Amino acid sequence: MAIAHVRPATPDDAAAVTAVQREVWTTAWAGFLPPGLTEGFDDEAVAAAWSRAVDGLLVATEGDTVAGFALAGPAPAEDLADAVGALPEDAGSVGLVATLLVSPRWGRRGHGGRLLVTAAAALRDAGAVRGVTWVPERDPASRAFYARAGWEPDGTVRTLDAGGRPLREVRLGGPLDLEFAVRPTAEDLGLPLL
Repeated sequence: MAIAHVRPATPDDAAAVTAVQREVWTTAWAGFLPPGLTEGFDDEAVAAAWSRAVDGLLVATEGDTVAGFALAGPAPAEDLADAVGALPEDAGSVGLVATLLVSPRWGRRGHGGRLLVTAAAALRDAGAVRGVTWVPERDPASRAFYARAGWEPDGTVRTLDAGGRPLREVRLGGPLDLEFAVRPTAEDLGLPLL
């Protein structure tokens, strides 16, 4: 097994980040994104955008392969406002995990956890005291992932236009004092499955 690591992205990672995004959108999220959304996915344009957006972008690697990525930074007002537009009192000290995606073929290997822990540490270092993220309402895997880190829905939802089809997202929030802990499997321990 290759060594897994999280590091800041460079512009050279843009094509690999784009490939992970495309793979997640066409496999793990295929049930709630419209089919036409990925048909118009312009790899070159998306990669160009990622190459310019490396501030706050982290990549998870296994060996030399980019297995996933996360983008985190200060939370803009539109990501913090409630249904009537009111901002929380701590709005200036909230960080946003804007996206965290891991290629399905690299799933269940700790890459998502390492990305979230590293993003949370970067947000803390920048002065944030808590974090928020948005996940598709119909994505139980992402919701369960964040729940294991203590991030829970705060009751705020939004509906985005995903290529002419509504996509409901729920806002999750939680602590930034996270630690990565590997959960050994029965195979790791050499035990038979019961």
